[in-house]
Amino acid sequence: MSVPAQFRAFRIHADSGRHRAGIESIGLEDLSPGEVVVKVAFSSINYKDALAGTGKGRILRRFPLVGGIDASGHVVASTDPRFKEGDAVLCTGSGLSESRDGGYTEYLRLESQWAIPLPAGLDLREAMILGTAGFTAALSLYRMEQNGQTPAMGPIVVTGATGGVGMLAIDILTRAGYEAHAITGKLQHLDFLSQLGARQVVSRENLHWGQKPLENAIWAGAIDNVGDEMLAGLTRVIQPYGNIASCGLAGGHALATTVMPFIIRGVSLLGIASAGTARPIRDAIWERLSGDWKPAHLDRICTRAVGLDELAPVFDTMLGGGSFGRTLVCVTD
Repeated sequence: MSVPAQFRAFRIHADSGRHRAGIESIGLEDLSPGEVVVKVAFSSINYKDALAGTGKGRILRRFPLVGGIDASGHVVASTDPRFKEGDAVLCTGSGLSESRDGGYTEYLRLESQWAIPLPAGLDLREAMILGTAGFTAALSLYRMEQNGQTPAMGPIVVTGATGGVGMLAIDILTRAGYEAHAITGKLQHLDFLSQLGARQVVSRENLHWGQKPLENAIWAGAIDNVGDEMLAGLTRVIQPYGNIASCGLAGGHALATTVMPFIIRGVSLLGIASAGTARPIRDAIWERLSGDWKPAHLDRICTRAVGLDELAPVFDTMLGGGSFGRTLVCVTD
């Protein structure tokens, strides 16, 4: 399959320090180098994409770059014999829209070390409904279980539950045999979260867990997308030897707590850095996501689908706190 001389991409610039982004016509030679050329079918929109696309976060390490930290599609050319024309692949993180061009483009060049063959059990669309959000949620549980978390210990609470990571975490936890609880400030979506599998949904406004270094232990663990006061509060209410997976900062990057939960209850705070995850762990996570951890409600969690021309309004909504579920980006399919 030949690659056209020019194709469309959402490209981000910093002209004399001033942010500029939009759809452009570019050629293959404008893209970061890589052994595998992919015709992109789908991407997705994550919080990090919104920060990069609006210039409101220091995400890109060089300019210009194509945005989009996720991509799935079919190989059109490869100098690596492990990939051939027509192979379905995906990529999340791995420097996309940070140090190299990302997935908001009709054609993409990938380094073969980060091109993941599409696992059996997923199609290209499902892979991008999951994307970085699903990978992050699954990586959170993976690391918690590496550190001893089991369903028998009790319920796991998910914060920021109406965002993409939150919804997928609830679904994945339920599939993995855990009792999932949810914390949200969006009360209009309580029933929706219950339908995803949350056995208990708590309003953020009703959290009165006190300010002592140790409060009554409520949950066996947590997947936290919020940070700041929420994460600090969680450290005080996790049961002995439970794990908190910290994977987001929608509420802020600060953390004011004490060492008491860690040295008295043995609580572990696990950092989830999905973008730089090593390839063997990536393969293990995608195997789980395409198998026994595959969320049962992907079509419901995908609450919106947009094209490349419709990215900017979604970025603004997401940064304004209006996220609900996952937004799929339909690039060429």
